[in-house]
Amino acid sequence: MSIAFRKTDATRSDHRLSEFAEAVIAGLSSNPKTLPCRFFYDARGSDLFEEITRLPEYYPTRVETGILERGGAALIDDVAEGATLVEFGSGSSIKTEMLLRNGRISSYVPIDVSQSALAEAEARLRLLFPGLDIQPLVADFTADIRLPPLERGSQVVGFFPGSTIGNFTPGEARDLLRHMARLLGPGSRLVIGVDLQKKRETLVAAYDDSAGVTAAFNLNLLHRMRRELGARVNVENFGHRAVYNETEHRIEMHLVSRETQAIEVAGESFSLAQGETIHTENSCKYTPEGFADLAAGAGWRVRRVLTDDERLFSVMLLEAD
Repeated sequence: MSIAFRKTDATRSDHRLSEFAEAVIAGLSSNPKTLPCRFFYDARGSDLFEEITRLPEYYPTRVETGILERGGAALIDDVAEGATLVEFGSGSSIKTEMLLRNGRISSYVPIDVSQSALAEAEARLRLLFPGLDIQPLVADFTADIRLPPLERGSQVVGFFPGSTIGNFTPGEARDLLRHMARLLGPGSRLVIGVDLQKKRETLVAAYDDSAGVTAAFNLNLLHRMRRELGARVNVENFGHRAVYNETEHRIEMHLVSRETQAIEVAGESFSLAQGETIHTENSCKYTPEGFADLAAGAGWRVRRVLTDDERLFSVMLLEAD
């Protein structure tokens, strides 16, 4: 077991520390060590993830896109015209187009922490849907936020694709769904991507591809620490590991220390034993029935479930009580 050697509380409470630095210090101080997966997505990480989505082993993006292309617009056929679409973690908003083609959405509120991603998506969507009212919101969708003023009586539809819900533990996912229900309001809908349980071999291959792109994506967290925080860490002394936790029904990604070493960041030092890991991501997998039960505990009921022929992935339509 490693011991994290920390300096005085004055270093920890320094108001000049970035959110990233604070999260790194907290994660490396924990036992076992962790790093939050939300920090994967700097410019380099985002490019690597786009490359991951095109890999033959990585089925989620490809399969979910196919589901949405075939049946996404029909999911909201009974939504009143003039509805508002609110997307959580919108990014490039590529999948959003498949819902907007329905024609019932008159306003779109994309929520993302990246202002540049929001600006690029807005410019593209204004060309494709010139009558669409787009109101970007730069925010962390997990935080307490307020939506822009919506047209009185407008039905609200949430959109949360990409199986991002799987990055949260079931308890965290329930809390997040409850938060979304409060934000969107009674009678609102939510279109959500949910990855399904399947063979271990398929899952592990998706998160540990033969080309090593996912490994580079995981290791980029350490490179980012060096670039942005001036961390002293030998990235070459770490490896990538993806394992399927049968008990929790989730893929776990870890950074594995290849030797006894230390990471120095923000004036603190954290030792790692050979073979010790830093847990960087969970990706929980569900059955449709299991996710329906989880959603019910957060105030949502399932209206429709779409899957691919192999039942690798699902897109669900929920309605708030």
